Amino acid sequence: MHIHDISSPAEIRYEPDEQSPYPLSLGLGIQAALLVFPTVVLVPVIIVRAAGLDAEYLSWSIFAALLVCGFITLIQSFRTGFIGAGHVLISTSAATSIAVCILALSAGGIALMMNLVIVSALFQLLLSSKLSWLRRVITPVVSGMVLMLIAFAVMPVAFDMLTHAPEGASPMAAPGIAAITLLVLVALVFGAKGIPGLWAPVIALVAGCAAAAYFGMYQGGMVLDAPWVDIPAAGRPQFSLNLGADFWILLPAFLFVSLANTMGDINAGVEVQRASRRTPHSIDFRAIQEGLAANGLGDLLAGLTGTIPVKSDAAGNSFIRHTGVAARRLGACIGLILLLLAFLPKLTAVLLAIPGPVVAAYLAVSMALVFVQGMKMVVQDGIDYRKAAVIGLAFWLGVGFHNQAVFADMLGETLGGLLGNGMTVGGLAVILLTIIMELTGPRRYSKVTALDPRVLPRLEDFLRQQALRLGWGEAAIERLFLIGEETLLCLSEGHDEATTGELRSLLVTVTNDGPVMEVEFVSAIGDENLEDQMRLLGDHAEARDGHEISLRILQHFASSVRHQQYHGMDVVTVRVSESDEE
Repeated sequence: MHIHDISSPAEIRYEPDEQSPYPLSLGLGIQAALLVFPTVVLVPVIIVRAAGLDAEYLSWSIFAALLVCGFITLIQSFRTGFIGAGHVLISTSAATSIAVCILALSAGGIALMMNLVIVSALFQLLLSSKLSWLRRVITPVVSGMVLMLIAFAVMPVAFDMLTHAPEGASPMAAPGIAAITLLVLVALVFGAKGIPGLWAPVIALVAGCAAAAYFGMYQGGMVLDAPWVDIPAAGRPQFSLNLGADFWILLPAFLFVSLANTMGDINAGVEVQRASRRTPHSIDFRAIQEGLAANGLGDLLAGLTGTIPVKSDAAGNSFIRHTGVAARRLGACIGLILLLLAFLPKLTAVLLAIPGPVVAAYLAVSMALVFVQGMKMVVQDGIDYRKAAVIGLAFWLGVGFHNQAVFADMLGETLGGLLGNGMTVGGLAVILLTIIMELTGPRRYSKVTALDPRVLPRLEDFLRQQALRLGWGEAAIERLFLIGEETLLCLSEGHDEATTGELRSLLVTVTNDGPVMEVEFVSAIGDENLEDQMRLLGDHAEARDGHEISLRILQHFASSVRHQQYHGMDVVTVRVSESDEE
């Protein structure tokens, strides 16, 4: 769980490519690892206990989760091949997977969950490789809606844990412990700033445990009996192929959770890039793809070892903002410390001894934040009446089917099991409605041509047709020609047939929206980002070469220029207004 802190960030002292001192990296690494340690451990605790599995498997699941999270955090710190974002991205157990993992363990045991996690990992790896092609369907509305449905599905687990108390305990014990945990957490959220604010969840857990000890509900003997250093000797599950009816019923829900985790990881990757630089840079979506691939590898390892899926924790971004250290060495230290914590069961036992009401309060706040995060995602691009209809209908369909309030008697056992999961129904609904909204929205006109200045006359004919559809005047059409020409020149520089041996294709798509036209150029080009180049032009009056002239023309005449770089594809989106005053 991460509490967002809005206090003023520190100045960045070490960027990712810079070397922070080892003592500083180690000291901050210990702090960051301990911040996420409760999340890594408590998520498996919640899932395994709710599913009613034995303590041996719980010990193994926690051990494997720490190993996987530590390894992936370490991998994320480096950028090798197509794995690892090259930033401080801390991996933790995915709390968003609680509901589906409990269902899988209850329905078919550990083997079923392992199979489902492995398939969802392969799905995430596919998403990372095809991220550019999915940008119109896998929208923030889709992912935000799935997050909201996940929170809705997990909340009953938290409410059930609120009443967990041993026989003979005071009737006020469980509600009193939960209330104290929540009050401390809320007080710290509103009162603590900077680094202390990041420790709010941990401090609230400590306060809840103190209250539990007062009521005699904290199992201190478990901590005393646990060894300092150990490796679980039993509990390791064996992989076996389990593709029965329960697998196919739960697979859509696991895929939607994987989709939501992927979008959360994309947001974490975007934020860590923004937090790690002294000066603004455009977002490198290739690094985000590599970060997603690393998390996909983490889910694959989690499935093979029989533990919980992983995701990037937003706490790392806040930690960077408040310490000013974004060096990769810090991420490597965090990963190594998480790996070390896996072999220290004494520290794990401190969290295992936490009673249910404390965990319930922790989980309730965590899921409340997930729900709000989903809300933020669905509104980040603005909401019109069409989006509002998609959001409302998909959410309430998911809730209705999840509560078996919609056609429950007519669906039968198999279809009822498949559609009895709110994430499956709501996720399918929001994707289908989004596709319908895209198909019925402003019409897009596309043209495939070559990435070569010689095709400019054909490009101008295409742009003229679109401008005339909108009734634009000659002055606006000439400005559109100029923007299209300079964008083509920027993209084609260094990629002519003589230097590359082939002409690359270029897909130009125009979306007509009244006085504003959005022109999207899709091709495979070089390493330079147009947004960064335009940002670095400076204030000197004279352009030094033809490329800089093109950049200045774009900067002056286009309403906006956005350049997204993916592996194998670059997408430049230029917005052009009919009026030259915008």
